Amino acid sequence: MEDTSFAIHPGTKKSIEGKQFNDIGNLVSYTKTGQTFSFVCEQGFVNLLFYREDIVRIVMNPFAPPTMESSFAVVRDPEPIVIGVIEKDETIQLFGVKLTLSISHNPFRIAVYDAGNRLLVQETSRGMGYNEKKEVICFKEMRYEDHFYGFGEKTSFLDKRGEKMTMWNSDVYAPHNPEIDSLYQSIPYFMNVNKGLAHGIFFDNTYRTVFDLKSEKDIYSFSAEKGELDYFVMAGPTPKQVLEQYTYLTGRMPIPPKWAIGYHQSRYSYETEAEVRELASKFIEKEIPLDAIYLDIHYMDDYRVFTFDRDRFPNPQKLILDLKEVGIHVIPIVDPGVKEDPEYSIYQEGILKDHFCKYIEGNVYHGDVWPGNSAFPDFINSDVRKWWGEKHQFYADLGIEGIWNDMNEPSVFNEQKTMDVKVTHNLDGKLKTHREMHNTYGFYMGEATYEGMKKSMNGKRPFLLTRAGYAGVQRYAAVWTGDNRSFWEHLQLSLPMCMNLGLSGVAFTGPDIGGFAHDTTGELLTRWTQVGAFTPYFRNHSSIGTVRQEPWSFGEDNERIIKKYIDLRYQWMPYLYTLFAEANRTGVPVMRPLMMEFPDDEHTINLYDQFMIGDQAIIAPILKPSTFHRVVYLPKGIWFDYWTDKKYEGGQHILVKAPLDILPIFIKEGAILPHSSKIGAGKGTETALTVHVYPMQEGKSEYTLYDDDGSTFDYQQGQTIEKRISCEVTLESLLVEIKDLHAKYQPDWTKIMLVLHDYHFDKTIYINGELAQIVKADHEKYTATIVKES
Repeated sequence: MEDTSFAIHPGTKKSIEGKQFNDIGNLVSYTKTGQTFSFVCEQGFVNLLFYREDIVRIVMNPFAPPTMESSFAVVRDPEPIVIGVIEKDETIQLFGVKLTLSISHNPFRIAVYDAGNRLLVQETSRGMGYNEKKEVICFKEMRYEDHFYGFGEKTSFLDKRGEKMTMWNSDVYAPHNPEIDSLYQSIPYFMNVNKGLAHGIFFDNTYRTVFDLKSEKDIYSFSAEKGELDYFVMAGPTPKQVLEQYTYLTGRMPIPPKWAIGYHQSRYSYETEAEVRELASKFIEKEIPLDAIYLDIHYMDDYRVFTFDRDRFPNPQKLILDLKEVGIHVIPIVDPGVKEDPEYSIYQEGILKDHFCKYIEGNVYHGDVWPGNSAFPDFINSDVRKWWGEKHQFYADLGIEGIWNDMNEPSVFNEQKTMDVKVTHNLDGKLKTHREMHNTYGFYMGEATYEGMKKSMNGKRPFLLTRAGYAGVQRYAAVWTGDNRSFWEHLQLSLPMCMNLGLSGVAFTGPDIGGFAHDTTGELLTRWTQVGAFTPYFRNHSSIGTVRQEPWSFGEDNERIIKKYIDLRYQWMPYLYTLFAEANRTGVPVMRPLMMEFPDDEHTINLYDQFMIGDQAIIAPILKPSTFHRVVYLPKGIWFDYWTDKKYEGGQHILVKAPLDILPIFIKEGAILPHSSKIGAGKGTETALTVHVYPMQEGKSEYTLYDDDGSTFDYQQGQTIEKRISCEVTLESLLVEIKDLHAKYQPDWTKIMLVLHDYHFDKTIYINGELAQIVKADHEKYTATIVKES
């Protein structure tokens, strides 16, 4: 057969010599309009805009002046800032109080420095531009001491140096392993830590993006398949300050209702009302605290969202009310796929009101998911989000206060595993393709769901769990790490995954305890529950067809230990709740890598099998089967074994014993650790709050306890209590001060029970200047208990 003209199709030539990368070239001219510096280069345009003294935005478009349109992730406008300009023959310097940009003319290159003249970001001999696929890309110098964290939901180790990662929300049922490139969340942001000092970069491009820290030893790059090279540089200089800066831009999580941070039980599926009632009764009978039961897809009428199957669940309102009376919430799953059914009201409204995603030619896109052929709401459009949100009145009227969004990548049962990228979205009058908006679909669904529930709940806080999201997802939802498996390796993977999500602004996160797919074992479930007691989100979830993994599923010995750690979760609730309030205020996560608190300690750089809760406690779980010892690294300082009060000098690795019933926990000297005696959130009252104090050998430590009603948004109007507790050790005395910093909320407890650790009964104790009396003494463990009226 003779060749056709296709033989000379330009696409048959893989690349043109020397044209793989088109550099932006030399500077031609620049202007300043308002606060924006605009640079015209030989092959592109660049805008620079300071958002804050410590945050600068850099936008490059190779083909036209930048639009300066931000994604839905960015919630801030730039502050008015005075920027100085120094022009020299070959450079332009833009300098503020905390950042300086040095811009070279020939070729155009940008270097970013902090207030101490520390180099943060330096372009290489290749700067920014585009490649033969018209993908925008930039290249940065990567120094030997650079370590990279964040990137949202990624497998593998804590430090991402040496990896190449793609941001494209993907439904990955199996396998989850270190080489998986894309999972459910796309958060194109990272933190760079070099010799203890940090800065951050947020690449705000919603197309498929790639971060390459692998291909070259001393260069990293980030790129997007389309759109603008639009990124923010955040000055730090500490990891906590970078997170404050990033969440300043993208928002912070609301404080969740207290019940949402308790223990949750789920399965795919609890299929009938009778099964749910039996499950709840068994928790109550065994006195295992429980705050939520999940309903997976089988609760619906043939998988139609906003329905109940009345054969399986004949009276959902009474079920939900009965469970709520014993402190258990019901959380139903809500997927985006709307069943194609002309007799189904949600489908009817979506079609008639033009609320579904469609092709540019006008025909509605349909894809196969659980209900069969389904349409998908165009959540990119604000009217559609409002409509979808209002539909949640159905759940709120039943007494439901929490929703679980799943399959919202969106997942479709086809070869691409998602919606056709040629589908179009209506961004309030602007036409967008799914290729551009794919990574934000679940994020917009979360906004619709959360705001709809919030409006329906008369001032109470809703809880939302989501599988998919984009940068800023923390404003609406908690995130779980998706369809993991009952493998010890997945228990190991879950720690750096959750820590990097926390470093990416998502403080409310956790894996499926016990593993979702495959069959767990009693030992694995026990060890995983120990970890789960300290992950911010604490849910046991398992798949259809797998062995049951409720707390009692593997015999009395395992049940006893699992109950011990679920109980422990509630004992630590005052401390955890204070950390959630801190995340709301600063963006700093609840669950932290040791690197965050000890960034200049070389042993913490890639330490992924331990983590911290706040800045006072190290959790060092067992992550392998038949293992009853492990090495624990303790940073500089004095540390106490939580269970025995044995003291350890830090700055060393120690070998600790950990039988099946022991999770190694170490408390920092100077820690002040509040504990609750309540069995579960919202269950009963508590007259005395227990506060464990680990005094400094000398000097003063302090802690601020936070509390509010745990249910409404009154905390946003200041209806809270903040109580500062300090402990100072002098030569002859131990001085405790308890002071209200803010007191517009009255908790249940009216007394504080102080437990002093490492107290050798050789010093006089004063509380707020008054001599204190010891009500209980343990001379073997060196603890003393004192009761103080609040």
